Amino acid sequence: MAKGRKNGLYSGISEELSASMRTGWADTERRELTLEEQAPYAATRRAALSARFPGERLVIPSGNLKVRSNDDTYPFRPYSGYVHMTGDQARDGALVLEPRADGGHDAYCYQLPRDSRENDEFWTGATAELWMGRRRSLAEAEGVLGLPCRDVRRAADDLAAASGTPTRIVRGIDPSLEAAVATEAERDEELEEALSDLRLVKDEWEIREIRSAVDSTVRGFTDVVGELSRAIASSERWIEGTFFRRARLEGNAVGYGTICAAGEHATIMHWTDNDGPVRPGELLLLDAGVESRTLYTADVTRTLPISGTFTPVQRRVYDAVYEAQEAGMAAVKPGAAYRDFHEAAQRSLAARLVKWGFIEGPADRAYELGLQRRFTMAGTGHMLGLDVHDCARARTEEYVDGVLEPGMVLTVEPGLYFQPDDLTVPQEWRGIGVRIEDDLLVTADGHENLSAGLPRSADEVEAWMARFAG
Repeated sequence: MAKGRKNGLYSGISEELSASMRTGWADTERRELTLEEQAPYAATRRAALSARFPGERLVIPSGNLKVRSNDDTYPFRPYSGYVHMTGDQARDGALVLEPRADGGHDAYCYQLPRDSRENDEFWTGATAELWMGRRRSLAEAEGVLGLPCRDVRRAADDLAAASGTPTRIVRGIDPSLEAAVATEAERDEELEEALSDLRLVKDEWEIREIRSAVDSTVRGFTDVVGELSRAIASSERWIEGTFFRRARLEGNAVGYGTICAAGEHATIMHWTDNDGPVRPGELLLLDAGVESRTLYTADVTRTLPISGTFTPVQRRVYDAVYEAQEAGMAAVKPGAAYRDFHEAAQRSLAARLVKWGFIEGPADRAYELGLQRRFTMAGTGHMLGLDVHDCARARTEEYVDGVLEPGMVLTVEPGLYFQPDDLTVPQEWRGIGVRIEDDLLVTADGHENLSAGLPRSADEVEAWMARFAG
């Protein structure tokens, strides 16, 4: 008999109720499921991972529910490396690549099966199916993933029993599986690096998903412009809610905490409180991305004049950032060093800051000393994909010290941020923050701006707002 929770209204389950609950249920096994579209791409990715670690068992968990407060959990989001290698989003799962004598691997997936109707587990407890929703059966999971599937409740014992095979596991995802295997931290880090490395160049299926996420994001930004008057009457949270509605309608959720930064909040790089006023005459910096139902995200930023037109000082800052973004985007092409777009944008901003007299020149010296960073704060972009900062664990020589290749997707997002208490700039500049961010696909002959559906220049932004602003 299941144990009731403390202070629950029911003290237990009678034998009669238990017997009643176990009977009278229809067979709901889904027998007409077909292989998911992503499955053959995931198989190719697994083959590439297998080739890097011959003779070794590889364990890639999906992760577990995390407690938000008391018995309430956060919405589950699986580990991105697991999603990339399986196409699966189930909690409490794990992909295992079992080594073969020929140097290859046999892949199988541990899954949490459906709750049995022969006991009370399917309707008692906060994670039971009647509380959280139906899961796939192991047979159903095999049909859609194209992988043999096993009961994850045996996984820890299975892995512990097979201790003679060299094993690597991604750490920090599933403590119970991590405790079941004897591994070395350095070797496990190499597995995580490999999983990030293999996401640097996107396949055609991934590019379609990112493109879809960006298109939804463009619509979300247009939604926000259409509801600016309501945001003025309430707060930044109206903007956050407006964009979130689009993200939930067309995708899974937002790919990261939406930044709705009005007024001086625009000078804070990751402002996600979103509880401030939205006032005409100030700027709104909106940094947001829809996460697709397959968990690929967009990441776009526009800085908008809340009244519909930029003031002269706002336009000067905006034009400088636009000019820097143009320089950065021009450097995105196959064969270019990854750092080139960052350097081009930062040099442009450094020169502008010297011209304005905010930092000491000449511009080349200012850039070499990093003096522009007082006002630019962050790097100029990052890889994009399953994570908003995708491939974060990739080897440095393959990422920031690497070379751009067709199929890579990255952001270009220069910005200028004049803090409200910065006495080194004139009063009328303080509290102004501007960032422009677009998502670029590296192509065979250059790049494609996936987020080109949104205006970028100051004149284009004003015309767009005149058309859509409510």
